[in-house]
Amino acid sequence: MTVLKNWQIMPKDIFTSGPIVPVLVVNKVEDALPIAEALLAADVKVLEVTLRTSAALDVISAIAKELPEAIIGSGTVTNRQQLQQSVNAGAKFAISPGLTKDLLQAGNEGDIALIPGISSISELMDAGDFGYDHLKFFPAEASGGVNAIKSIGGPFPDIQFCPTGGINLHNVREYLALSNVACCGGSWLVPNHAVETKDWRQITALAKEALAYVK
Repeated sequence: MTVLKNWQIMPKDIFTSGPIVPVLVVNKVEDALPIAEALLAADVKVLEVTLRTSAALDVISAIAKELPEAIIGSGTVTNRQQLQQSVNAGAKFAISPGLTKDLLQAGNEGDIALIPGISSISELMDAGDFGYDHLKFFPAEASGGVNAIKSIGGPFPDIQFCPTGGINLHNVREYLALSNVACCGGSWLVPNHAVETKDWRQITALAKEALAYVK
């Protein structure tokens, strides 16, 4: 079914705003703006903050308020309550690791783009029933990687993916070379040691290196 969604920004615009989406696990709100600024300095605009820490919603809120040029979203969204919390924090999109029909319905009813996660054809078909055609493929490497996504492209040519999970500088180009992959999610742009030592320049350098590599 085709569903008219009342979203602020569409998944297509998110997917085409940059080839790499950094997946951020931020433990301290004080690190939010320096991390985001370091990535923006490398022209990485789409940022996914996972809801894996107690600070995550405050991190999203801080970036949304202070850095409106960033396209800030929440990750690891697993239910409609977390989706609403993401909206309240100022997220412009939400990404889930998997999907339930209730979450897909909540996404259709909500104000921000939902990018559901799938790892099987059946899940992809469920997403399609609710009008979703931009999906996260997760966990990418563990679910068959490049070959799996390439195979899916045959029967489902209109689906676009953002694969995440096990992707790094060594394999990202293989994914981006696929016609049904618009961007890739990865955590390697913001390594833990760079955050712990507050080496924001390293984050900018890693992001610039990655963008230059995939051009």
